[in-house]
Amino acid sequence: MPAKRRRTGPKVAALILDRTAVFELAVPCEVFGIDRSDIASPWYEFKVCSGVDGPVRTQGGFSINAEHGLEGLAGADLVVIPAGPSGAYPLEALDAVREAHRKGARVMSLCTGAFLLAEAGLLNGRRATTHWLHAAELAALYPEIEVDPRVLYVDEGDVLTSAGTAAGIDLCLHVVRRDYGAEVANAVARRMVVPPHRDGGQAQYVEMPVGPTDCGDALTRALEWMLEHLDQTTPIEHLARLAAMSPRTFARRFRAVTGTTPHQWLLSQRVLMAQRLLETTDDSIERVADASGLGTAANLRLHFQRVVGTSPLAYRRTFRRHEDTQAEAATA
Repeated sequence: MPAKRRRTGPKVAALILDRTAVFELAVPCEVFGIDRSDIASPWYEFKVCSGVDGPVRTQGGFSINAEHGLEGLAGADLVVIPAGPSGAYPLEALDAVREAHRKGARVMSLCTGAFLLAEAGLLNGRRATTHWLHAAELAALYPEIEVDPRVLYVDEGDVLTSAGTAAGIDLCLHVVRRDYGAEVANAVARRMVVPPHRDGGQAQYVEMPVGPTDCGDALTRALEWMLEHLDQTTPIEHLARLAAMSPRTFARRFRAVTGTTPHQWLLSQRVLMAQRLLETTDDSIERVADASGLGTAANLRLHFQRVVGTSPLAYRRTFRRHEDTQAEAATA
């Protein structure tokens, strides 16, 4: 009887060039490169590929010897471009990224890695983002791109871009959520001790007022109460009392910290709860809507389509099928 062929997960290749940014390289190494097959199997296959000859200098004052060259991008399902200096990219590297994309790979930039995708022509006619400090430069150099400096990341399907530094974590977890579902992405986030999803955009980091330290603790109490009572309608006056603030101060402080309104934050958390219930239970759409605080099946469908981009039933079919496949693999 022939041996069973080992199942493999999505193939991820990170491309590094001279003066690559250490943190933005470490993020995909952490998310995709660590074996997390105890969370979801098969997990990603990850490799680091060098686009230059010899050791690659980093911005951190040390060099990296990558085990793979540009040939490592061939056959990748996802090519990640960490941040680095913009301009003067090796033509061979640009060609390799274009070729990988032409053959079906998703391409993803972290922070100023967007400049490489722009130089390769892969952002033309698309919406994209980068660090807010460099957004105006990107828009000026490449006017064919719709640069959005407000968001943490942009998902255009086969081309993805993130804002600066920590937004790379948001985008990598978003990719895990796309590939494996919200429950798996949440588990990875817990391992990394980071939030699985951040609301708001870069604007909250450009000019963020620093308030009294006790306001942070009080606001945390209100946020925790909201998460524990997603199925309840909660007036802002009640949340303000929990935070020991007036309703106006609470609303202002909430937006300063989260980058969004209490209503929008609560709505996104309810959709995330609905995702988890659709993945992990056989509850009817009506029960999921009620348990997640969205009320009715019609309301669930409306907000789920707007936030997730698909219907609750289609989402359940996709990710319950993934879960069932995992179970079959575990018993094989």
